[in-house]
Amino acid sequence: MVFKRRDRRPIWQIVFDFIYPRGGWGRAFEYVKHRVRRLPDTPEKISRGIWAGVFISFTPFFAMHFILAALIARLMRGNILASLMATFFGNPMTYIPIAISSLGTGHWMLGIPFNAATFGFGKHVPADFCGIGCRFNDAFADITHNLKAIFTPARADWHGLQAFYQEVFFPYMVGSVIPGITAATICYILAVPLIRAHQKRRQKALRSKLEQLSKKSSQVGDESN
Repeated sequence: MVFKRRDRRPIWQIVFDFIYPRGGWGRAFEYVKHRVRRLPDTPEKISRGIWAGVFISFTPFFAMHFILAALIARLMRGNILASLMATFFGNPMTYIPIAISSLGTGHWMLGIPFNAATFGFGKHVPADFCGIGCRFNDAFADITHNLKAIFTPARADWHGLQAFYQEVFFPYMVGSVIPGITAATICYILAVPLIRAHQKRRQKALRSKLEQLSKKSSQVGDESN
């Protein structure tokens, strides 16, 4: 294949590059910003795509962020490619504040206590308390166990997944709406004038180059005559 890598990366390097890309996150952000600004569309459509991508980054549907961002962008008549790039708003550097804001808002809306004990921290947390990390482990253990149960006499057990849904996933999903809309709207408001200004600068630079080429061609024509 033409685009196949010559050097196959080991699994650990793929994971490390995802957590900390080559050149650092600053360079990665600059690349995404550069690509978004150069999209061939109106500032409003590009910004609507950014809105969709940023909003979906606050939801717990991690494996479906690209698909959902594209669907929302299409419904909003936004730029789909911009929405896919904007999902980069959710990355290993922002996952923790995004999760805290979404979970905190969800617990508040549902009337469920949310504090340091929720994460298993604090002086008065019982030894057998199951926080968010514990719920993730229980859910993963249930998935693993239930997949094995399909091919073995073991019985399926859904208690861990049920507790995960009630205490983590559902509050996360409900609570993601308010901070997601807030962050996405702020990004939209900032993106429209920035993209418009960038496009005007590009158009001006392009016109200047065309004028220079026109002058050079006319000078060459005069000399030949």
